Amino acid sequence: MALTPLTFKGGVHMDEHKNTRRSQVAAMTPPDEVIIPMSQHIGAPCTPVVAVGDKVDRAQIIGEVGGGLGCPVHSSISGTVKAIADSLMPNGMRISCVRIQSDGEMRLSPDIKPFAKRLSDTSSDEIIDIIRKAGISGMGGAAFPTYAKIQSGIGKAERLIINCAECEPYITANHRLLLENPASVINGAKILLKAFGLRKAEIAVEDNKRDAIDKLEELTADTELIEIKTLRTKYPQGDERQLIYALTGRELPAGKLPADLGCVIFNAETASAIFNAFAKGMPLIERIVTVDGDCIKRPMNVLAPIGTKISSLIDFCGGLIAEPKKIINGGPMMGAAQWDPDAPITKGTSAILVFSAKACAAYEQPPVCIHCGKCLTVCQMHLMPTKLAMFSAAGRLDLCEQYDAMSCVECGACTYICPGYVPITQYIRAAKAKINEIKKARAAAAAANRPSAPNSAEIKSPASAENNKNDNKQTGGDAK
Repeated sequence: MALTPLTFKGGVHMDEHKNTRRSQVAAMTPPDEVIIPMSQHIGAPCTPVVAVGDKVDRAQIIGEVGGGLGCPVHSSISGTVKAIADSLMPNGMRISCVRIQSDGEMRLSPDIKPFAKRLSDTSSDEIIDIIRKAGISGMGGAAFPTYAKIQSGIGKAERLIINCAECEPYITANHRLLLENPASVINGAKILLKAFGLRKAEIAVEDNKRDAIDKLEELTADTELIEIKTLRTKYPQGDERQLIYALTGRELPAGKLPADLGCVIFNAETASAIFNAFAKGMPLIERIVTVDGDCIKRPMNVLAPIGTKISSLIDFCGGLIAEPKKIINGGPMMGAAQWDPDAPITKGTSAILVFSAKACAAYEQPPVCIHCGKCLTVCQMHLMPTKLAMFSAAGRLDLCEQYDAMSCVECGACTYICPGYVPITQYIRAAKAKINEIKKARAAAAAANRPSAPNSAEIKSPASAENNKNDNKQTGGDAK
């Protein structure tokens, strides 16, 4: 008897648009040029260790972290360093980037060698060192250095989870990985088990990937180290909080990490990258990217070198068949809109989506809350999104804090389900940013022994100043 797929409270089942689920991963023709940011991870940016004019090999280190949290960066092609300069990234930060002109040879660095020892003879410290040197960071979007996650989880982790939910619409990169190279994910999980000293890992897959589940169950039938868990297809099932709840029935309290519940979670492609670092000695220099959208001539999954320009990736997929209105790095729910088609893909890029004006058609009437409560039913964090949107619009950051805006994970489910087209997530995101700004100002004032910065109740959003002339009026109703 088939088991009922595991799930969580809240969330929404949306149109999946998994158009490339049958698109076998195509290795990209090496681009003429790559632009490799020195910061593709949480933590300190790297310092370039190459100079303009240097010849570099594929997989050669080109950026090192001097100390603290961070990941080294490697060249994804062989060629010549043409420039090292700060560039404006899609997140609004200026990051030092190394621009490399390809020599067409894809010459591999002579330093790349498989790890020689058997896994059973390898210590946790050795595993951590190999992963650190390979520059592996979370490939599901968080970009947290993987070696640091392992270090912090040793002694706390009781449950290793490989996240294969891939719940955002359009993206099928992990699905194709599970179909075409599932052994790399399984073996990556075994390496992680060794690092943590655990005896079992769970690979969690949504039930819209039944073919991948069948393949994984077939490959793990003779081992007790790996258990395949089937999840109900629902967004945002891939969020670590919802994944933990689905698998354990326990909620992750606000401000806590998965390790506080004895869990540690890694993306499927991260596990595969770990295996490649051991089996081939390869650092993280390429990844699978889903390229889709109604503007793309041939939507497909592409194995692309890190630093490839978005425009080069689009050209590899046949170019554009319609005028693009929006380019998104990542999924349509939590991805970031791009303003520069020559921006590079990074270790955290799972998809490039290109949509026309027709696909991005906006609601033509002013957004309005109709008090239906749908946003409350889909919020997996059990917040009151409609209230938070109203408080943010009114500049009442004190009430945003009181109603726990900082626990919002900005998944976008509330905005997606809203029949009045209220940009709820954006309201909450703006409030969170302002609250964080105030807290930083307060901390800086305290550190400098200056009078404290005003609290959140005393600062109003600039956009809503007109709405706040009468601060003493009742603010308990929904946004209009």
